[in-house]
Amino acid sequence: MTQWSFKLLAALWLCAGSAQAQIAVSIRLAKHQHLTGEPVMAVVTLVNHAGRELVFQSDGRFQWLDFVVKYSNGTPVSTKSASPFGAMKIAPGQSLSREVDLAQQFQLGEPGNFSVAAVVRLPGDNTQATSSNRVFFSQSRGQLYWSQKVGIPGRPNQTREFRILSFSGDSKSQIYTQIVDGQTGQSVRTFLLGDILMLRKPLATVDSQQRMHVMFLATPTMWVHCVIDTDGKLHNRQIHKRGTQGDPQLLTFADGSVQVANSIPYDSKAAAEQRAKIRKASDRPAILY
Repeated sequence: MTQWSFKLLAALWLCAGSAQAQIAVSIRLAKHQHLTGEPVMAVVTLVNHAGRELVFQSDGRFQWLDFVVKYSNGTPVSTKSASPFGAMKIAPGQSLSREVDLAQQFQLGEPGNFSVAAVVRLPGDNTQATSSNRVFFSQSRGQLYWSQKVGIPGRPNQTREFRILSFSGDSKSQIYTQIVDGQTGQSVRTFLLGDILMLRKPLATVDSQQRMHVMFLATPTMWVHCVIDTDGKLHNRQIHKRGTQGDPQLLTFADGSVQVANSIPYDSKAAAEQRAKIRKASDRPAILY
């Protein structure tokens, strides 16, 4: 964020007195503890108290929705170049919400503690705005569990690094995958694979198509197998139950393919149908003699 644009937002904040009577703005985060590089999802809610329909839209110079993100020491976080937010039309008395990934809007590539508030400019007025509550969040790097550098199929001299990270956020142990560009060191994509029980160590390997295979224990009886490519696309996510000869395993064959061995694939649809049959049987009335 430039010094001029930050001063403009500060000025808009100071002019929020009369605007407060017309709209109410609030912000909440999907969660407050994040792994560095993953999306930071914020939901902004507007309530129209103006007594007339309001249409919020950017005019080419100013965005109708903006954010003030700061480090814990009060320093503003720099913005990225981002496209304007789409228009929002709100009827009198109605409330509408907009979800925004702050990691796409701001330079949040480092760990730390942050705060964020939303600023909404009133339609047809560049000087009046109203601000939301301020919420706090943190980012950390997590703990690196496994990594592997690979080439990118069809792109000579380009590489990626697959990473498996463990992270304890919001009182849960979770497992993440992170794909890092080999030249810039920047995260291509970071995302959650799921909750994990560390009673068993996660398994990871790479197949002949340069795709990462990860398998981890999600519940005492369920393992999750994920396949991710070098662009961070999740190609497959399958749940497995423990086989007759111990825990499921990832096996690499001579042709470079990777398969799950010693498991029973879990069919959620079939399981739901079986539960429905059990319920229907229990609903039958007792036989009277």
